[in-house]
Amino acid sequence: MSVRLRRVVVAFAAVAAVAVAVSLGRWQLDRAAQKEALTQAIQTQGSKSALVADDILQSTQPDALIHRSVHLKGRWLAEKTVYLENRQMLGRVGFFVFTPFQLADHQTVVMVQRGWAPRSFENRTALPAVQTPSELVVVEGRMSPPPSKLYEPGSSSVSAIRQNLDLAQFQLELGLPLLQDLSVVQIGAASEGLLREWPQINLGIDKHFGYAAQWFALAVLIVFLFAWFQLRPLFFVSKDSHVSRQPE
Repeated sequence: MSVRLRRVVVAFAAVAAVAVAVSLGRWQLDRAAQKEALTQAIQTQGSKSALVADDILQSTQPDALIHRSVHLKGRWLAEKTVYLENRQMLGRVGFFVFTPFQLADHQTVVMVQRGWAPRSFENRTALPAVQTPSELVVVEGRMSPPPSKLYEPGSSSVSAIRQNLDLAQFQLELGLPLLQDLSVVQIGAASEGLLREWPQINLGIDKHFGYAAQWFALAVLIVFLFAWFQLRPLFFVSKDSHVSRQPE
């Protein structure tokens, strides 16, 4: 390969590398902007007035209710409580406890993530001591998507302790109309044998800014290295040639 061709190839590679690095940096900034908008939307949703049962049942856009606070009156269906295993809170592994909550004056049931309870590692089939009132109660919480799922090999369990909770399947077990697009995360102080130290929603915006800075820094570095190793020698060669042609 001639020297001229090699320089062209190196220049093309440098330009391509800079273009890719800048493109990835801009993509990270776009992701940060999207997450900032989502964070603002979550804060806006949380500042709205609390929803009651009729607001939820009459809504035609379930997604528009997510992150809204709720104030619901009804009864726990304690015998249908589900314990999702391998969930953490404050660095400890245990259960997220879900209990169906039948809304007062309605047949409809909503699944409530009531809190976290520790697990017995001596007897893995033992259920935690969770107290569930039988009388009419009021639940304070926030609207949430259906329960998140962990990897589970094989078919889902239908026992009290299970890895995941599929609301469509659970409605068949329950035999009552169940909201399948939404659930409720109960908030408040620890009670009934449950902790509710839910982590703040962190969308990792700072991470995207950090990645963007790294990509832009890489683009600058490539430009510097190209100028130092490819352009600088040409400048000095040209200068030396000019000097050598000067009359004595």
